Amino acid sequence: MKNTFYIFAIIILFTSCKEEKRVIEKIDFGKRYKFSSEIENDVEKDTVPWKYQISASNYALKGDYKNALIQWDLAMETREKNFSKSQIDSINQKYSKIKASEYIIEKAKENQVIIINEAHHNSFHRVFTKSLLQKLFENGYKNLGLEALKNNDSLISALNKRKYPTQQTGAYINDPQFGNLVRDALEIGYELFAYENMGKGSGKPREIEQAKNIENVINSKPNEKFLIHCGYDHALEGNHSSWEKAMAGRLTEYTNINPLTINQVVYSEKSKPIYNHPLLKALDIKESSVLIDKDNKPLSYQRGEAWTDIAVLHPNTKYIDDRPNWLFENGNKNVSISLTDIQIEFPIMVLAFKKGEDINLAVPIDITEVESKKDNCNLGLKKGVYEIVVTNEKQSFKFELKVK
Repeated sequence: MKNTFYIFAIIILFTSCKEEKRVIEKIDFGKRYKFSSEIENDVEKDTVPWKYQISASNYALKGDYKNALIQWDLAMETREKNFSKSQIDSINQKYSKIKASEYIIEKAKENQVIIINEAHHNSFHRVFTKSLLQKLFENGYKNLGLEALKNNDSLISALNKRKYPTQQTGAYINDPQFGNLVRDALEIGYELFAYENMGKGSGKPREIEQAKNIENVINSKPNEKFLIHCGYDHALEGNHSSWEKAMAGRLTEYTNINPLTINQVVYSEKSKPIYNHPLLKALDIKESSVLIDKDNKPLSYQRGEAWTDIAVLHPNTKYIDDRPNWLFENGNKNVSISLTDIQIEFPIMVLAFKKGEDINLAVPIDITEVESKKDNCNLGLKKGVYEIVVTNEKQSFKFELKVK
């Protein structure tokens, strides 16, 4: 009887191992993201003054947060600035820190429209906005407007039905973290809408057109709440130095709605801590925070006659095998991908797609570039089933992965 049990256990173990053995399939897979060497070559050849801004966005798209920050600092010629000790002491005496997400959710209850901005090279800004979605939805925010969403009625209708973004959804949305923001919003139940002016002028005309497009959506749902995710200065209220009014200011003008405006760009980390805004360096920020004074008023962001109601301070990122620590939080596991049994020339890109989504169309859940077979390959993935694509410029393979 005992021998029978051992034989049975061995059979089960053997069967289990066979089931876990992955089947690697060679596939045709179109190239979508630039390798680091290509981005660097483009920078060397390019003569346009905004070449580092382009390279920063290209690094962000392929999940390389660290190099995206480096390129942006080159674009902005970032330099070190500091507060004096007396200024630091004054700040610490005046303000206390509160968790940003909790404060925003509480303030959201008093508002109909929230406008939050991002830097287009900073994937963490998309992660932070995504972290607000569920609680905002529970507080009545059912509509999500995205500047990055391509303003095409048929594409948006298809997106709301399909429930996941594709390479055609919008250029910045090809960043996996932006794609995940879109994917989560659709799963939660948001109705997504576009409001970009799609090339009908920049500067003042663009701000006006964006605000009018949002106004039209609000007028069609006058009793509903709206979250707007935009870039940079579009979230500014008041008088803008270049545009007279930014989108947020125009929206108030057209609708008489005073939005809750949130700036998460100014007090975000740079490529090196020494380059951070003096205020961010003066405070020991462990989590995304809002500063509150003794009268319970939040630190706003002000520039001349323009402002946002709230400024969010984000902590410095820590890295795990050159990947941001926040990739492996909020339900994401740090999943190590073995590449030893795949015969392919390095460097390669490793992309994870949600099982059931079309890998030839969908924005991946995560991406990383691996320079050599000796390097670790880690992806940030939730529990579920994925199709993993391993690709270089010449050949591609895929296999299924279950994350438990």
